[in-house]
Amino acid sequence: MTIPIKLYEPLYELKPIAENIWIVDGPALEMSFGVAKVPFSTRMTIVRLENGKLWCHSPIQPDQTLLDNLNQLGEVAYLIGPNKLHYAYLQAWKDMYPKAQVWLAPGIDQRARAQKISLPQGEKLTNQAPSAWSAELDQHLFKGSHFMQEAVFFHKASNTLILTDMIENIETSQMKPRQRLLYKLGDNAYPNGKTPRDLRLTFIGNKKVARTSFEILKNWKPEKIILAHGQCFLGNGQEKLERAFEWVGEGSN
Repeated sequence: MTIPIKLYEPLYELKPIAENIWIVDGPALEMSFGVAKVPFSTRMTIVRLENGKLWCHSPIQPDQTLLDNLNQLGEVAYLIGPNKLHYAYLQAWKDMYPKAQVWLAPGIDQRARAQKISLPQGEKLTNQAPSAWSAELDQHLFKGSHFMQEAVFFHKASNTLILTDMIENIETSQMKPRQRLLYKLGDNAYPNGKTPRDLRLTFIGNKKVARTSFEILKNWKPEKIILAHGQCFLGNGQEKLERAFEWVGEGSN
């Protein structure tokens, strides 16, 4: 069955963002949203560290062409589950790369058990980047949500912010009218993608905490922003970031 959403072809190929950082676009998936199924594009990010090891953010469904290309690029050493919605393929990747370390955002273990999805053992992501990549990547747990904390990352050499669901920028032109309406209501549609409205609602009562996290991202001064869903912001990153997070300044809570 064809899922009605724009795919960023070619799929499963390494697409350079800057030196030593790539994105890989994967197939579409659908998630249930009330009575409707909502389509999403998928994407992972690869960083080659100075020691040649590969840091793999939000691994997508495995594909042999992708794996062959990665094996030529370096050693797959770190598998990152950045939030409790992005972990489904970690076990498959761990099975293929048993020596790789798995790093998990808070809440993934409980979510995987509830969904009865296999999950490899992993270390916990915190506000402090581990020594394995701290020289090249900053990280922070975006706080304030009653639902989840997303681990966000900043690739210093390329001034690139790596997000998962904190901003979505979904192209809806190929969708059914009801699906387009859901994204319009969600306020996360291209070209003005931002934090989805349903996720923003989970910050009620904690906007001040969210503003503190946003200031950390802002102080990184990103030039580019990689997103897991929809079109990335590969220019004017600071401006796009501030627009996407205008909601943290709304209200006094």
